[in-house]
Amino acid sequence: WLYSCVSMVLALKKDRRSGLILTIPLCTEQTSMEELSATLDYLLGIPSEKCKARGFTVIVDGRKSQWNIVKTVVLMLQNVIPAEVSLVCVVKPDEFWDKKVTHFCFWKEKDRLGFEVILVSANKLTRYIEPCQLTDEFGGSLVYDHLDWLNKRLVFEKFTKESTSLLDELTVINENEKGSQAEKDRSSESNILPSFDPETVLQTGHELLSELQQRRFNGSEGGGGGTAWSPMDDELLAQPQVMKLLDSLREQYTKYQEVCRQRSKRSQLEEIQTKVMQVVNWLEGPGTEQLRTQWGIGDSIRASQALQQKHEEIESQHSEWFAVYVELNQQIAALLSAGDEEDLMELKGLQQQLSDVCYRQASQLEFRQNVLQSAHEFHMTAQDMSQQLDGLLGMLCADVAPADGAAIQQTLKHLEEKLKSVEGALQSLREKGQVLLDQMSTQTSFSYGKDVGIENKENIDHIHSVMEDMQLRKQRCEDMVDVRRLKMLQMVQLFKCEEDASQAVEWLGELLDALLKTHIRLGDDSQETKVLLEKHKKFVDVAQSTYDYGRQLLQATVVLCQSLRCTTRSSGDTLPRLNRVWKQFTVTSDERQHRLEMASAFHTAAEKILRESPELAELMVDVEAYEEVETVGKGLLDRLTVPVIFPDGSEQFFGSPGDMASSAESIRERMKLVEEKRFLQEEAEQRLDEEALEAGPRES
Repeated sequence: WLYSCVSMVLALKKDRRSGLILTIPLCTEQTSMEELSATLDYLLGIPSEKCKARGFTVIVDGRKSQWNIVKTVVLMLQNVIPAEVSLVCVVKPDEFWDKKVTHFCFWKEKDRLGFEVILVSANKLTRYIEPCQLTDEFGGSLVYDHLDWLNKRLVFEKFTKESTSLLDELTVINENEKGSQAEKDRSSESNILPSFDPETVLQTGHELLSELQQRRFNGSEGGGGGTAWSPMDDELLAQPQVMKLLDSLREQYTKYQEVCRQRSKRSQLEEIQTKVMQVVNWLEGPGTEQLRTQWGIGDSIRASQALQQKHEEIESQHSEWFAVYVELNQQIAALLSAGDEEDLMELKGLQQQLSDVCYRQASQLEFRQNVLQSAHEFHMTAQDMSQQLDGLLGMLCADVAPADGAAIQQTLKHLEEKLKSVEGALQSLREKGQVLLDQMSTQTSFSYGKDVGIENKENIDHIHSVMEDMQLRKQRCEDMVDVRRLKMLQMVQLFKCEEDASQAVEWLGELLDALLKTHIRLGDDSQETKVLLEKHKKFVDVAQSTYDYGRQLLQATVVLCQSLRCTTRSSGDTLPRLNRVWKQFTVTSDERQHRLEMASAFHTAAEKILRESPELAELMVDVEAYEEVETVGKGLLDRLTVPVIFPDGSEQFFGSPGDMASSAESIRERMKLVEEKRFLQEEAEQRLDEEALEAGPRES
């Protein structure tokens, strides 16, 4: 009804007595007196007491209403605002209620009503009210928008109500903040949010104030073609009221913001403290307990891998809390950068406590990870060495059947490489074991007072046990390698003896062949024959040493075979071959010896005869000497035609037939010379005999 029926008194200006003007438009529809009464009560509460003291001029616009409604409204004014109303102007329609007026005259009721009531036409209102204070519907020039005024009024009242309530709430909140810490804690537990958003209320107030100031500014400017609109007193009074509310609200809101900031900081600090203690309690509680139960290093690669997997799970749980630590550290750093002196020490203490616990726990995790990594490497090295020892033991336990010395040398080289690799693996195992032992020795410092001596002793004993076991296994393999090496070397020596024995047989055969084919000459004289005899003896000595060397080698093969408990592939036929060739050589060398000795005797006897001068009769040679030369020469010639007969019945001649013929011819030439000398000697003897016979008769 306020929107549709009543033009607000505050929207107008003043009458001629400087009183306020209230316009009540009535319509043809039924008017609710209750609503009209409530509206009037509301409107009368708007002006100040000073303004209301100047009285009201009420314009009742009855041009579109019935007389009885107008009369009811006028009478109602007596009950609602009798003291404030000084004049009631009832605007009558063009066709006036003549008959009805006769029944009721307002001017007669002035004393009873308490104000004057006049009936007036719309165009006659200017007699009582200035035209500039009347709107165009009453023939005036006042620029007035009732809905605009009403909306602004509602905004003002809404702002006044909200700002007043907000001020009360903010004042209570701010006053509570000044109390004791216990009151602060209780107030912090309660809801400190006001019923209205301060920013929204302030924005509404600023917009309202701006609008009021703009209307005042526009109203104060004159000029123009028409009459300028001037704001009412309520608007002029609303501006300082709004400004005062805004100032108070800004002041309390600033304090409230500081309270919120302090409470937010306190809440943030408490939240940080809570989270810090959560992190610290978990790390020093379940986190530490998890690490306390994880001190083993495992006894194999699989066991160490299982421990590493378990440690990764523990690290994963810790990483979640470490992420919270990073976030808290950033929050604390941000609060420290804000520079609040009262919280610096507490924040630094929290930060230090959190950092100490987290770094200590991270150090334990890293240390545990390093121990597990070292243990894993130790077990891997131990397993690798164990596999190498198994492979080496397999080689040592396998039967050795090498084809030759080169194969044995290759096998020996392979064994040495295996042994060297095992030695390197053992050295690596010792190094990794020592690293792990060193880490075990520093483990106590990370135990948080827990006695880890038993666990460490078990781990240390296990490490020493593994290294000692590997050392013993390596030593056993080394002993077996030494035995195998000796056996291999014996086999190499066996092969070498067999090879050298075969070579001795070949050499002896070559000496035999050389004796038969190249040792043919018997010498042209005794001197040459003696030289040949000496050479023959040396040749025989060489053959003898070759034979003896072969015999020694074969005897060595027998000893080696007995040591190796095996039979050779070639010594069984090498000895018979060696003996056969040696017997053939012996027969041949003896034959060669006899021939050279016969040739020496022949040449010696022949030379003894031939050295004597045949012209000297007194140096006659005995017949036996000539017979000896002839006998020896014939015997030698006969021997040259006889082959060498070996023990197996085979025969072999010295040299070729031409070589034998050449030797025989040389002997025959010497025998011929001896025969010629014999003939000469016989002739000389005969001549001497004849001369003796001739001399005998003369003497007689």
